[in-house]
Amino acid sequence: MLFVQTVLLFSIFITPLTFAAEKIRMSVSGSYNMIFLAAGVAHHKGFFKDEGLETDIVVMSAPASIAALSNGDIDYTLLTGSVIRAAIRGLPVRIVAGLMSSSAHVFLSRPEIKTIKELAGKRIGLAGFGDATHVLARMILAKHGIDPDKDVQFIGLGSDSGRFTALQQNLADMVVTSPPWDFEGKKLGYNILARAYEHVNYPLAGLGVNQKSLQTNRGQVKRVVKALVRANRFMRDNREESVKILIVWGKGKPEHASAAYDSTVKIISPDGGIPDDGLRLLIDQAKRDLKVTRDVPLSEITDFSILREVQKELGLR
Repeated sequence: MLFVQTVLLFSIFITPLTFAAEKIRMSVSGSYNMIFLAAGVAHHKGFFKDEGLETDIVVMSAPASIAALSNGDIDYTLLTGSVIRAAIRGLPVRIVAGLMSSSAHVFLSRPEIKTIKELAGKRIGLAGFGDATHVLARMILAKHGIDPDKDVQFIGLGSDSGRFTALQQNLADMVVTSPPWDFEGKKLGYNILARAYEHVNYPLAGLGVNQKSLQTNRGQVKRVVKALVRANRFMRDNREESVKILIVWGKGKPEHASAAYDSTVKIISPDGGIPDDGLRLLIDQAKRDLKVTRDVPLSEITDFSILREVQKELGLR
């Protein structure tokens, strides 16, 4: 009996302690797609789990995400531009890392249009006025000598699939769309006139967090940043497995997942950084939209101190 008690007592001391993972909520916009795949990879490859995190990744609109991040209903969002706009408005949110250095949007035109200059006098399909598709269209057109206020007609067409349908039905001459619709368009003989990242840095995806978390739970923020940076590096180096995860996570066609990866891999941030010119571009755009004329210091928008710690620990700086 004494032997049994001794064995039981010993087993108590040698049994590893287990701790419940911290539960966090993170939002993406639109769908589980390639732009936000870092979150899917971090989940499926166990990078969040390695950091003691159990992550609920939810799809929310940009306004809902910002409201939820501000009031604590979610812990993180991956919407860079929306967080920047909210911070300029004075909401307690900050960008702490980047996922994509630019945008994967493309100019997809009807077969008879072969250059950007030929878009003068044509109808340009957008997701909506004032959004990323509109801003990118205006910037790239202007770079090619086309006045976006006078030389083209912009049309709001909603979703990527809606824009693609409009192109097929000749309701637009060119649409600003995202992978894998560039892949589908090429199969039908449409032309890719431009890829946004070849013309401008326009970082669409990054990690936004509430300031309160930065002040009271920096350890958790650091673990989230580390998991996502590891995911980004995995994606850049592992095409086939990343595509498989995208198929499962996004519930899409294998050929679409492959095409989306190939169209986007060049803009996956290797270290969680955001190009300075891209960050400034988003800030200046937000200021114009919000009619803010004062100088906005980066300290009101970003806090990259945690990212620098992660980069150092991962041997990236």
